[in-house]
Amino acid sequence: MSAAETTPGWNPIQRVILPSTDQPDTVPLYVDAGTASGIRLRENDEFARTPKLLEDKLQMFSSESRVAHFEDLLGRHSMRVRSGEQISFGTYFNAFPASYWRRWTSVRDVRLVVETSGPGTVTVYKSNARGSVQRVDGKHVDGDATSTFDLSLKPFGDGGWYWFDLAASTGDLVLKNGAWQAAGGPAAKGQVTLEITTMNKPDFCLNNARILAENPDVLENVKEILIVDQGTQKVEDQAGFAAVREALGGKLRVINQANLGGSGGFARGMFEAVENGSDYALLLDDDIVVEPESIVRLLTFADHCRKPTIVGGHMFDLYNRSVLHTFGEVVDPYRIVPALPHADMETRHDFSVANLRQTPWLHRRVDVDYNGWWMCLIPTKVIQEIGLSLPLFIKWDDAEYGLRAREAGFATVSMPGAAVWHVSWIDKDDLVGWQAYFHARNRLITTLIHSPYPKGGRVLRESFQSDVKHLVSMQYFTEHGRIDALRDLLKGPDDLHKVLGTKLPEINALKADYPDAQLKEDVDDFPAPKIGRGPMGGTVVGLPSKKQLIPWGIKTVARQLIKAPGPESAERPQGYLAHRDNRWYRVAHYDSVVVSNAEGTGASWYQRDPKKLKSMLTEAAMLHAKLFREWDSLAEQYRRAVTEISSIDAWKKTFEAHSEDGR
Repeated sequence: MSAAETTPGWNPIQRVILPSTDQPDTVPLYVDAGTASGIRLRENDEFARTPKLLEDKLQMFSSESRVAHFEDLLGRHSMRVRSGEQISFGTYFNAFPASYWRRWTSVRDVRLVVETSGPGTVTVYKSNARGSVQRVDGKHVDGDATSTFDLSLKPFGDGGWYWFDLAASTGDLVLKNGAWQAAGGPAAKGQVTLEITTMNKPDFCLNNARILAENPDVLENVKEILIVDQGTQKVEDQAGFAAVREALGGKLRVINQANLGGSGGFARGMFEAVENGSDYALLLDDDIVVEPESIVRLLTFADHCRKPTIVGGHMFDLYNRSVLHTFGEVVDPYRIVPALPHADMETRHDFSVANLRQTPWLHRRVDVDYNGWWMCLIPTKVIQEIGLSLPLFIKWDDAEYGLRAREAGFATVSMPGAAVWHVSWIDKDDLVGWQAYFHARNRLITTLIHSPYPKGGRVLRESFQSDVKHLVSMQYFTEHGRIDALRDLLKGPDDLHKVLGTKLPEINALKADYPDAQLKEDVDDFPAPKIGRGPMGGTVVGLPSKKQLIPWGIKTVARQLIKAPGPESAERPQGYLAHRDNRWYRVAHYDSVVVSNAEGTGASWYQRDPKKLKSMLTEAAMLHAKLFREWDSLAEQYRRAVTEISSIDAWKKTFEAHSEDGR
């Protein structure tokens, strides 16, 4: 072991890591070759009488990002700095998130140990919550050297990081190892059950199992690796599975069960973690690539937390690997929608454009309501106290659980420096199609249980508005699902476990009745559009203003109800719309149009049907009115039921009924 990991009385809490050789596009997340003084500037009008919109604020760079030489990476913990050059470890994966350790743990002082070989300088920097950079200390080194810096966490109340830079002088400087340490630590390291829920993505699952097998040092405290396989394409049937299982030394177990959705798969992981005596359950999505060091970091941080704390990792875009999905999420209590913790934060931040030191808002500590279950570590003490996931199949299970935990006194931390790469939602639209049922129902369930506002704040109003938008857009299959969601919601919580394995097949069986649900791979599979200028006269239709919205909606609904579609619209579409142009305020002007899907894999034919519009709009209005009248009693039903339907005993019965392994 290196000196960075063996300082007497001190234990490593974060190691310097470098990207694997097959990920050159992730280098900016690990090392930064830009200057130490470079920061991203943004006009700050926080205290202005009329703050500007985010997109209108001035943005510029005081210096450009520069990517380090990939060929200088010597291993997962070592790299070369060329003579006359400087490298910073003030990056996503290697800066030390001081404010998070100060806020949530008992650690108040840390030690940085850097092992080098060659001539140069080691310089330590820190930042505050505003992103201002300050030099802390530095040492000249030559030959084989170990540099030690003792650092306080006292000034990091609202935000800020520590990091170090290396500058090579007359010759190459080699980083051999680096680590952040804390004195003492927990009496024993917690044991974790690492669980992956999968549905017909066996290649992803096997790849992540292989990554874990290739990094045995991260598995020291992993009690069991559990794959809950709910698909028809089984992980165990994949070529190479036997070799990976052998490499994992008996830690890998596969459970085959019926498709109970993400909530059923993750609940199974929670259940098994409690059953096998683990201290934590680590939940992972299947369509990810994991940074294995993240597992160690989540466990280490959780072990040091003053009380049981849910600790989650961030999500980067799998197909644009320097792009961060979000730095943390909260739930808007008035609307019950995912929101950002503060106004300066950006989604889809690209670290190859502006790294950590160049982006002030990244230095502010972010406190969250929940963390997505693409990577989330949950103490079994929390599970034993508040239960498992609600049986929601998909959507809102992670957010609801975070809110439930918070109300019971358990915080969630979205931990910088721990992350996965996940298939981006930028190329998905899960508000339409079969998922619409679960979105609508589960958002309302979450509102009934957790909303602090009478009648759920703005949620009912927005729900009905969504119905209108889908209907004027000719998305009748989607609306059928949303109406079913309201019907089922009004029945109360007793059937949630019963329908967990049956609702999706029921929804999918309806696709044959709706042209908008029938996907074809090629637009040429549809009749050619009628030649002409189309229903909009060649004019691009924009979003109605807030003032215009209600009159526009009334006029549009009335027109679609009264005016019959042209007779040719059932035979030929009026045009073709790419998915990015598929907006309700545009589609509403068509009688018949072919629309591509978000994934780019096919298209559907939307056809206006006044009878469907009338019947569905009427039923949606009546159901929302009934929900409004019964809101208080229904909210009480769902709140009372949470303890039972999320209990280990309730889930155990569901698992036994849907097991494919006889257990």
